[in-house]
Amino acid sequence: MAKAPKNAISPTREEDYPEWYQQAVRAADLAENSAVRGCMVIKPWGYAIWENMQRVLDRMFKDTGHQNAYFPLFIPLSFLEKEAAHVEGFAKECAVVTHHRLEAGPGGGLVPTGKLEEPLVVRPTSETIIGATYAKWVQSYRDLPILINQWANVVRWEMRTRLFLRTAEFLWQEGHTAHATRQEAVEETLKILDVYTKFAQDYMAMPVIRGEKTAGERFPGAVDTYSIEAMMQDRKALQAGTSHFLGQNFSRAQEIKFLSQEGKEEFAWTTSWGVSTRLVGALVMMHGDDDGIVLPPRLAPHQIVILPIFRNDEERAGVMEYCQRVERELAVASYDGQPVRVTIDARDLRGGDKVWQHIKRGVPLRLEIGPRDVAGDSVFVGRRDTGEKQPTPRAELVATITDRLAAIQQNLFARALAFRKENTRMIDDREEFIRYFTPKNEEKPEIHGGFAVSHFAETPELAELLAKLKVTVR
Repeated sequence: MAKAPKNAISPTREEDYPEWYQQAVRAADLAENSAVRGCMVIKPWGYAIWENMQRVLDRMFKDTGHQNAYFPLFIPLSFLEKEAAHVEGFAKECAVVTHHRLEAGPGGGLVPTGKLEEPLVVRPTSETIIGATYAKWVQSYRDLPILINQWANVVRWEMRTRLFLRTAEFLWQEGHTAHATRQEAVEETLKILDVYTKFAQDYMAMPVIRGEKTAGERFPGAVDTYSIEAMMQDRKALQAGTSHFLGQNFSRAQEIKFLSQEGKEEFAWTTSWGVSTRLVGALVMMHGDDDGIVLPPRLAPHQIVILPIFRNDEERAGVMEYCQRVERELAVASYDGQPVRVTIDARDLRGGDKVWQHIKRGVPLRLEIGPRDVAGDSVFVGRRDTGEKQPTPRAELVATITDRLAAIQQNLFARALAFRKENTRMIDDREEFIRYFTPKNEEKPEIHGGFAVSHFAETPELAELLAKLKVTVR
């Protein structure tokens, strides 16, 4: 008889990290591929994580003076053509609508008809359509600044997709601001980088490195692009958020003009910035292990799950009554300024199956309660981040629940930071640099490399070497 796998996820991270990621996403029931090629269905547990991210980020945006609005999904082709660098950067990824209705075809199927006078591009990003709107709103310096964020979906026609990380359609927020001076726009660009950094580190427990991207990696049409980068467990960097200083490039193309205090006509200075559902994938890769995903308490849909254990109806009544008491006591506690998110899993499933499901879904704390626990007025506590399991008096658990959740949040950050430090190297020698980023197995590369602190120059020769090694610069 074959031995049972030691871990819930197969393959392990060490065996095949990309496939481990896909299996961890599926095991946690976060998302699945859809009938539309390149698109995904975000399932309730995955969407609940995104909702928690939205809630936090939305508050942070509003606390820094921004408002939400919504702009069209369809962008006239002529709008993109006004900004040459922008359209060149997105041209190969654009989905285009050319007809506005369907009619029955000769073979009984449907055929597109009613050709549009001008093709419409399905939103890959919204700088052009929002810029055209701002041009109508802005007449005077008194109309500035405009500080707007939009929660939306975008389409970029990706051919090689991975759930959450790279899909043809994804969800995101995109901020677009207009200012009277260059200094204000630069300050806005860096302020948002601060917001993203705080969110990543304080809520996702994900240490990041902030930096400016090289000219070759700037957002199409931007003057400067800044990003936050995090090291995943395959030692590769994941771009987790970007903030762009657009200068006057888009305002000139879209004619966002205003009269200054001196009565002079000037072009506005603009910015754009965004994060997406890629952050859900980042959580999986940052904290997951070979048993599934591990969620930081601040973003977990349920921070605690209570698992009743009983063998018959007589035991069931006493156990469920005790579980409900524990749930009530925990729910009045507060963590991160909100009531603790606790639920009872009373489904008619084997106890072991339920335990493993919640392990794979990354719930920070599991409380297993059976007749012996009820008799001893205690609970059996399982901690997802460390795997520790121990009986704990009920009163002690309730009194310390906030500290326990905070400890998990802090441990996840500390562990990720230690991993990054361990896999960051100072390199001054070209040959050592090449060895560091070259896998031993070229056909199926093992986990290798990491971050390197090295000298850099924007030369064609170095760009060619970096491309060969699949290394990017910040």
